[in-house]
Amino acid sequence: MAVKIKLKRLGMIRNAQYRIVVADSRTKRDGRAIEEIGLYHPKDDPSRIEINAERAAYWLGVGAQPTEPVLKLLKLTGDWQKYKGEPAPAPLKVAEPKPDRHAIYEAAAKEALSGGDTGTAATTPRKSKKKDESEAPAETPTEGEG
Repeated sequence: MAVKIKLKRLGMIRNAQYRIVVADSRTKRDGRAIEEIGLYHPKDDPSRIEINAERAAYWLGVGAQPTEPVLKLLKLTGDWQKYKGEPAPAPLKVAEPKPDRHAIYEAAAKEALSGGDTGTAATTPRKSKKKDESEAPAETPTEGEG
């Protein structure tokens, strides 16, 4: 059986997300896979590429052939160079970790309890109420006056 390492598409329209899978070469693009060895999210900034290097090396060692897109990803992560015995590429750019929303909330709550005034109101002011127009009828000129 010919085995390929290929991309399995997930996600919505215009939000592609892929799993890197090992599958029989005759299966459909999104068909049954033997094993999932990684993921690729190209829309993230920078792109998220996670490959289980140990499993990728195993499958390359037993003769699995990567497709062109997967080969490019393997070269970016350095797994292909490790398999071929070549020098490793420059490290990938990694996204900054997202701030902990719970910690931010706790800090804001502590600030509010300590009485610190940041200069901004926590609520929006109410709209001013105008006098009811029914109490004072508005004078409108008639066509006959002049």
